[in-house]
Amino acid sequence: MSKKITIIGAGLVGSLLSIYLSKRGNKVSMYERRPDMRKAAMSAGRSINLALSDRGIKALEEVGIMEEIRKIAIPMHGRQMHLPDGSTPYQAYGKEGQFINSVSRGELNRKLIELAEANGVDIFFNQKCENIDWVNNEIHFAGTSGESTSTVESDLIFGTDGAYSAARLTHQLQHDRFQYEQFYIDFGYKELNIPAGKDGQFLLEKHALHIWPRGNYMMIALPNIDGSFTCTLFFPFEGEPSFKTLDSKEKVQSFFDEIFPDVASLMPTLKEDFFNNPTASLVTVKCFPWIREDKFALIGDAAHAIVPFFGQGMNCGFEDCSVLNSLIGKYEEDWTKILQEYQQLRKPDADAIADLAINNFVEMRDKVGDPKFLLQKKIEAHVSKKHPDKWIPAYSQVTFSPHIRYSEALKNGNSQQGIMEKVMAVPDIEDKWESEEVEKMILNMIATNE
Repeated sequence: MSKKITIIGAGLVGSLLSIYLSKRGNKVSMYERRPDMRKAAMSAGRSINLALSDRGIKALEEVGIMEEIRKIAIPMHGRQMHLPDGSTPYQAYGKEGQFINSVSRGELNRKLIELAEANGVDIFFNQKCENIDWVNNEIHFAGTSGESTSTVESDLIFGTDGAYSAARLTHQLQHDRFQYEQFYIDFGYKELNIPAGKDGQFLLEKHALHIWPRGNYMMIALPNIDGSFTCTLFFPFEGEPSFKTLDSKEKVQSFFDEIFPDVASLMPTLKEDFFNNPTASLVTVKCFPWIREDKFALIGDAAHAIVPFFGQGMNCGFEDCSVLNSLIGKYEEDWTKILQEYQQLRKPDADAIADLAINNFVEMRDKVGDPKFLLQKKIEAHVSKKHPDKWIPAYSQVTFSPHIRYSEALKNGNSQQGIMEKVMAVPDIEDKWESEEVEKMILNMIATNE
């Protein structure tokens, strides 16, 4: 039975969700606080290129739009490290043929909005959610750019309006015993840019995610289809060095020349970008419940904002949509059962990927340049290649194994790390990591943990 569905937020997850629901014959309307991004430029310095991987791809394929998205994506087959000593070790992400995709947030969002409209979704921009009347299922919107205030009746409402969700706030304030946790890390981020070279040439390896690990901070760079790279500096707000202490163009240039010498010369607008682009914070949001009977649900960052260090924020939100869609088929439009099971399934997985993302920040900034860490990853890859039924590296479980839930990947990863700590403590492990002795040791510990 067709329903009148309202989606609050036309970001990545809201736009994809609208396509899923419209394809099922529902009358879908989507309301967005911002102007139409197809006509207005994205806010400078707030994009953080996205890493589209298998969970997100699965969802895009389910609604038949992945081929369109592939046109704006660049495969990245591994991490290219840029170490302080000038060396650039490379670490493949998974098995041969496995890769993640660099996608511009703005380009992807524009494409999804276009595809939503093509699938019959009505989209209203410059409309800010002010309040939701839960008794009458009415949403009150205020125009943000001269548009009139409107009240919208709806059978079903989805809040997909991001980490600072207005839909979640009105749900939270009018819900007894609503649980809410918000956690900021002491690091912010700033977007910088490496322009394309002559004739659109990529000035760094095109098919890699570049990382400059520096212990307490790091910079990454992801490729764009025009030959440029979007760089993101993850840096402390305070301390030495920090955003607070780099308070002049001279200090910024001197710092980059010393700490990132191989890339500073490729950033002609470094000083301008550093001071013109905002310094943004990084927040984790956990909350509960996400739903109200058969009337309302939070999805994506509105339900579970996470930091970007596993590249799974968008993929997790897209997986929300895929899981919800499977439950619609399972329960044949019984929305009470659909939303209850959606929450039951996704809440533990959202909590797990939030924890995994925080853990991966430490790995990316501190460990990826550590020879012992690189050896550990080499051993894991070796065991996985010989015994793929017994060992899937934690990163691959999250990124390339959409059939493994995030909560399972967290549990499995913790177990594997316990095994590897014992393996790395073996005397002369650098010389005998490929030996039968080490292989048997690992297999025995796997069997004990099963």
